[in-house]
Amino acid sequence: MTPRIEDYAAIGDTQTMALVGRDGSIDWLCLPRFDSDACFAALLGDHRNGRWLLAPAGGHRTCDRRYRDGALVLETEFTTGDGMVRVVDAMPVRDRRPDVMRLVEGVRGRVRMRGEVILRLDYGRVPPWLRTDGRRASALAGPDNLFVDADVPLTVDDDVIRTDFEVREGQRVGFRLEWTPPRQPPSDPVDVATAISRATDWWRQWSGRCDYTGRYRAQVIRSLITLKALTYAPSGGTVAAATTSLPEKLGGMRNWDYRYCWIRDATFTLLALLNAGYEQEAAAWREWLVRAVAGWPQHMQMMYGVEGERRLTEIELDLPGFAGSRPVRIGNRASGQFQLDVYGELMDAIHQARVCGLPPAANAWDVQCALLDFLEGHWRDPDNGIWEMRGPRRDFTHSKVMAWTAADRAVRTVEEFGMDGPVEDWKRLRQDIFEEVCERGYDTGLGAFTQYYGSGTLDASLLLIPAVGFLPADDRRVRGTVAAIERGLCRDGLVQRYASGGSQSVDGLPPGEGAFLACTFWLADCHILRGDDERGRRLLERLLGLANDVGLLSEEYDPRERRLLGNFPQALSHLSLVNTAFNLEHRGGPTHQRARARPYREGRAEEG
Repeated sequence: MTPRIEDYAAIGDTQTMALVGRDGSIDWLCLPRFDSDACFAALLGDHRNGRWLLAPAGGHRTCDRRYRDGALVLETEFTTGDGMVRVVDAMPVRDRRPDVMRLVEGVRGRVRMRGEVILRLDYGRVPPWLRTDGRRASALAGPDNLFVDADVPLTVDDDVIRTDFEVREGQRVGFRLEWTPPRQPPSDPVDVATAISRATDWWRQWSGRCDYTGRYRAQVIRSLITLKALTYAPSGGTVAAATTSLPEKLGGMRNWDYRYCWIRDATFTLLALLNAGYEQEAAAWREWLVRAVAGWPQHMQMMYGVEGERRLTEIELDLPGFAGSRPVRIGNRASGQFQLDVYGELMDAIHQARVCGLPPAANAWDVQCALLDFLEGHWRDPDNGIWEMRGPRRDFTHSKVMAWTAADRAVRTVEEFGMDGPVEDWKRLRQDIFEEVCERGYDTGLGAFTQYYGSGTLDASLLLIPAVGFLPADDRRVRGTVAAIERGLCRDGLVQRYASGGSQSVDGLPPGEGAFLACTFWLADCHILRGDDERGRRLLERLLGLANDVGLLSEEYDPRERRLLGNFPQALSHLSLVNTAFNLEHRGGPTHQRARARPYREGRAEEG
């Protein structure tokens, strides 16, 4: 049977991430980077596409798992008829090369264990050349060299590295998988227990810096650890998720590669890190943003590779797909779309960094001025929108609101920080966008802002209107939009991005997807900004209840089937969790939150 997405936990080394199932199988791992080819791809097929199983040989009665407090170290306890065994999984934050550590600990009785390492490179397509030498096995193919070290003998049978052993109470048996560059020898064997202990200490030292002390501290810390693990440490870029092609509808084709960095997430990421006290990580993210978008503004993309790569060519793989959901894609064609909203997100993120006192980034203001110069001549252009619509370009209301945000942050940067720029021109630009959005993006009959000009349909991205300060949360038009979204886009209290039932003319795809978790967090934020903390708290706690047993969230949730959907773990879901928790604790408090949410009071477009 196909596992559920929530059956997986994640381990990572801040350059890549592995997914570990409840059955003790690592079913997903790309080496050496998030966006590298997978050597374990059973997640998108079956064991023949590569996995690493380490579990009781005769099956188990119960399975309990948890992360070590404050760390990205997973403990899974299997109970059998003969005793109990614990498998500890970790990927130490790398010094030179990526490696996966697995430690089997006897807890009670005597348990027979079975290990199977099925290495299949290039997403399961290439079986490597395998050799064994006692307690070390090597796997070689093209540019990939992998080595498995164990405290017990290893054998090779039918292109599978195998081991069978017994573990008694108090006994430990360690395993290590290492990737090396071409023509490089493996490292010397290490003590796995010691390496995992050091990894635990590293993560606890990092998570101990968190400033949040509210009632949701455990969930906030788990989300921050997940976000740190999704950050590519050499560059500071944060990927949207560790996986590709986990479906937004089981058996459907809404399957995308999320192992890249989205400009859309810029302000959410920055605020989450700054709120929690991680200024170094926030500065690294800001620096990544400035480097990635450097160049001609008209060539700005809405997503990039982890080092700022621009060419993310989309292709389809011959894989069965998760639960038969095809196609399986690598690369992402949406990287070539025109998305107006990313200009606002980038401007907002850099502005928040200034407000919070981060040291200035070299050339940041020059980049911002170039973006505003481009925006002045192109903000009226139709675009593909925040949801990367694959249908015709349209005048998406959220995109225009974010163009307004870009102009607003430029004005405020001049006024509050003394930067040099044509502020009167930018004020006129800001006002022009404001008036057009209020006139063309608002439907008086519906009493709400609509998905795109003249559409009469709803879009959950418009819940961000008060968050960026376009209008206050208590404005009649905002209240009407929130109420309309609750009536028209909510299923079982959770928010869908837009009504996908008849959306093929807009997004170019067959209908059907789950509720979008980040949008439900945004709904909670709207209630909090309006002063209804209790309603916002209820929504937050409902969302916290959707996380799996180790506190991880994917992109979407199916209220009918009661299961997670979409790529996993999802950065935007965890970013939104952190920011909503802080909003509840500090509504109107921190300077950077006030700076972002301060409503625009100079406009002449009065409430309808």
